[in-house]
Amino acid sequence: MARPIRETPILSGDDARRFVELMNTPRPETPEQKARRKAAYETVKKMFVKA
Repeated sequence: MARPIRETPILSGDDARRFVELMNTPRPETPEQKARRKAAYETVKKMFVKA
């Protein structure tokens, strides 16, 4: 039998500020990483096309 899912903790104070700042700051991405990500997206997109 599966264990129950615990509640998600609520962030407050400095932890909340750091989290918001991290979410609002995009991570740098090299052109190679961007190309790999787009290629993977296109591959998955083709998997879901209805014939």
